Amino acid sequence: MKLISWNVNGLRACVNKGFYEYFKEANADIFCLQETKLQEGQIEMEIGEAYHQYWNYAEKKGYSGTAVFTKMEPLSVRYGLEEDHEPEGRVITLEFQDFYLVTVYTPNAKRDLSRLDYRLEWEDRFRNYLLQLDGKKPVVVCGDLNVAHQEIDLKNAKSNRGNSGFTPEEREKMTSLLAAGFVDTYRYFYPDQTDAYTWWSFMPKVRERNIGWRIDYFLASERLAPALLRAGIDSQVMGSDHCPVVLELGTIE
Repeated sequence: MKLISWNVNGLRACVNKGFYEYFKEANADIFCLQETKLQEGQIEMEIGEAYHQYWNYAEKKGYSGTAVFTKMEPLSVRYGLEEDHEPEGRVITLEFQDFYLVTVYTPNAKRDLSRLDYRLEWEDRFRNYLLQLDGKKPVVVCGDLNVAHQEIDLKNAKSNRGNSGFTPEEREKMTSLLAAGFVDTYRYFYPDQTDAYTWWSFMPKVRERNIGWRIDYFLASERLAPALLRAGIDSQVMGSDHCPVVLELGTIE
C-alpha cells in the first residue's frame, strides 16, 4: 500500500504546476493534502473515479485546509479533533479495517511566536487524540507537522534555534509524541541521513542549494514497524514550497 502526503500550499496554484502529472505517476492508494487553501466548489479534481474524496475546509478563505483521496473506502471519516467543528480545517481521520489514517496541518507558531502558546496546547490535544485512536487500532499520521525535530532535520540548526518550527518547546512536543508510541518512519529507515528536507523558503536559490527543513512526516504506531516497507522524500517534485513524502506499507497483522 502506497501513501503520499503533500503540503501543496494552495491546490489551485499547484494543479497549474504539475500536480496531476505527479498524482497520476505516483498512483498512490491514499494521497493526503495540506494547505489546500480553498472552499467547497472552488475546484473540480480530475483524479478519476477510483478515488473517494474527503475535504476539510477552513472557514477563512484561502487558508489552511486538508484533503484525502483514497482508493479504499473508509469505514468512517472524522473532521477535526473534537466532536465540535474546528474552524481551520486541519485534521481528517479515516478509519480502515486495520488502521486509522490521520492527515494533519499543524498550526504554525508564527515568526514572532505569537501563536506558540496556542500551538503547544493544540499539540497536547492532538497527542491525546492520537492515543485514543491508538488504543483501538494502529495509527498512521501524515502531514506538515511544522517542526524540525532534531538538528539533522534542517540545514542551519544553530542560527535557527528558538525560531518558529525549531523552538525547544515545539521540538519537545514531537519528542513526547514519539515517546508515546510512534515511529518517525523516515528516521526508522534513515536514522543518520543528512540533507533530507521537505520544505524550502521561497528566497532566491534556497531550494537550488538545498537549504531546507524536514517538517513533513509520516509517523506510525510502533506496532506497525514490521509492516513498514519504505519511506521516501520526493524532493525533485516542484509545484509547492514543500515536496511530497511517501510511505509504503505491507501487510498489517
